Amino acid sequence: MARLDCPAHAGASIIGLTHDDVARMRAQLFVEGPDQLRRLSKFWLLLVLAGVIASAGIVSDSTATVIGAMIVAPLMTPILGVVLAVVLTDGRNLARCIVLVVAGSAVVVGIAWVLGHFVPYPVVAQTNSQVAARVTPRLVDLVAALATGAVGAVAVARSDISDTLPGVAIAISLVPPLSVVGLTLESGAPHQALGALLLFLSNVAAILATGIVVMAIYRLSEHAIPPEGQARVGLRRVSIGVITILLIGVIVPLKIDTDRVDATTVRQNDVQAVAQRWATASGWTVVAVSVDRSIYYIDTVGPEPEPNLATLRSDLAATNLASSDIRVSFQPRPYVPVSP
Repeated sequence: MARLDCPAHAGASIIGLTHDDVARMRAQLFVEGPDQLRRLSKFWLLLVLAGVIASAGIVSDSTATVIGAMIVAPLMTPILGVVLAVVLTDGRNLARCIVLVVAGSAVVVGIAWVLGHFVPYPVVAQTNSQVAARVTPRLVDLVAALATGAVGAVAVARSDISDTLPGVAIAISLVPPLSVVGLTLESGAPHQALGALLLFLSNVAAILATGIVVMAIYRLSEHAIPPEGQARVGLRRVSIGVITILLIGVIVPLKIDTDRVDATTVRQNDVQAVAQRWATASGWTVVAVSVDRSIYYIDTVGPEPEPNLATLRSDLAATNLASSDIRVSFQPRPYVPVSP
C-alpha cells in the first residue's frame, strides 16, 4: 500500500529547511573547509575580471559588455553569506563575509580608477549613458532591488530554483556602480561618484534586508549554531539592527534624489514644450533638451534667420518658467537645392 505524507510533513518540506539544505547553503556561501584557499582564489580572480569587464563596458558605453560583467561578478555570494551568517549566528563567517564585501568593493573601485587614467577623456554622465544610468538612483531602484534580493535568497534556499541566480545577478547591479565610482572619481566628478555609491549601497541593503526576511520565512534560525546563548542572540539582534539602519540610511537620500529628479523631469518637459512651439513658429526644430546642474540646454536646428530669443523669454515667463536657467544652441541648416 502506498504511503501518503501528512499535510504537516508536506508543509515543512516547502517552508522548512533540512540539515542537508543548510550544509548546501554553507558550502555555497561560506569560504571555509579544506578548499577555502581555492575558493578564495576563485572569488578574487572572477572579481578582478568582472571589474575590468565592467570598467571597459562603461568606457565603451556597451550595455552587453556591462551585462557580461554582472554575470561574472561573484560579489553577491558574500553578501548573501552575511545574511546566512547572521541567521545562523556564525560570528566567524559573518566577519569573513563582511571583509570580502568591503575589500572586494574597494578593489573594483580601484581597478576602475586605474583604468580611467588610460582614457583620454572624462567618463561622466554628460557623455556616457552607462554612467548616467547609475549616478541618479531613485526609490524605484530600491523597490526593484528588494524584489531581486528576495529572489536571490529564495534561490539559495531552494536548490530546485537555483538556476535563476544568473538572472538575479543581472537584475541587481553590484560591480558596475562600483566601476562608475572609480571612473567618475578619476574624471573629477565626485558628486556622480557618490550617486553611484548610493546605488551600490541601496542594492546591498536590499539584499541583506530581504534575505533576512526570506530566511526567517524558511525558519533557518532553527539551525543556528548551538548553544544559542545570550551572546549569539545579541549578535543576531545587533546585526539585524545595523541592516535596518543601513536600509533606512539609503531610503532618505533616495527619496531626496527621487523628488529632485521628478521635479527636474517635469520642468524639462515643460521647457521642451514651450521651446518646441517657439521654434516651430520660425520654421526651426528642437533637437533635444538636456539638463545639467539645473541648467537647461536647448539644441535647435533650422534655416536662417535664427528665432527671436526675446519671444522665447516671453513664452517661458507666461508658463512660470522665467526663473529657469536656459541656454540655446542654434545650428543653421541651409536649404540644399535638389537637381531635377
